[in-house]
Amino acid sequence: MTPLWFSLSTFFISVFAGVFGSLLGLGGGIIIIPALTLIFDINIRYAIGASIVSVIATSSGAAAAYVRERMTNLRVAMLLEVGTTAGAITGAYLAGLIDTRWLYMIFGLMMGYSAWAMFHGRHQDEGRSVPRDPLADRLRLHAVYFDEALGREISYRVAHTKVGLGLMYLAGVASGLLGIGSGIFKVPTMDLAMRLPLKVSSATSNFMIGVTAAASAGVYFVRGDINPFIAGPVALGVLIGATLGARLLSRAQSRVLRITFILVLIWVTLAMLRKGITGGGGKLGG
Repeated sequence: MTPLWFSLSTFFISVFAGVFGSLLGLGGGIIIIPALTLIFDINIRYAIGASIVSVIATSSGAAAAYVRERMTNLRVAMLLEVGTTAGAITGAYLAGLIDTRWLYMIFGLMMGYSAWAMFHGRHQDEGRSVPRDPLADRLRLHAVYFDEALGREISYRVAHTKVGLGLMYLAGVASGLLGIGSGIFKVPTMDLAMRLPLKVSSATSNFMIGVTAAASAGVYFVRGDINPFIAGPVALGVLIGATLGARLLSRAQSRVLRITFILVLIWVTLAMLRKGITGGGGKLGG
């Protein structure tokens, strides 16, 4: 494959990954890493390095638009980043001490449960009963956003703040231990536990994953895992795709997003269980 053809191919795949990642609040790595390793036979170290860059590009392309449209809940994002960052440090420390085979199994089952819970609540995007949360009241986490698909503003209340913070810590641990993007944990946590609307959960997750990825990008760069020839077209494609995805999110139907996210959760569940059963290495990406 010529360098030009390789760059064009990875660029167009990355555009799709950027749209997909920004719509669902995931890093594009969940598509980028399998594509680079399986289609182009790229060493997984460089695929992961490009994935880190793609996560930053996804967040950079989508976060600004979501903040401008008041879809991102910045107060929730800043609070939950405390738990995610602390968990990532813990996970990085434990990574050399614990056999991750059983952890893949445990987190695979957790993802399977999240998929079931999100499917069970697919008709409850609006009008969900939200219990009062004194901590959320004190921190003023409740907010409002404009849903273009419905043509009106939707106000929402945040619940179970302490539970959400604890689950974000576990998400960070999983990210550090297993090398998976914690966006796959963040969206279900905000949607199911904290009762944020799915679109707000996706937008807030987009903002958060960029902060987390930027903190670790320097480590990958120093180790030489970021190859500019690979990361360049990936970053450009994901940035364009994420910008397009940001324009589509407010117009998209929440039910369609929920079903799509459930399918992604099922795929991640099966992938993690397979890794646990076979003892395979590697990472799933952002």
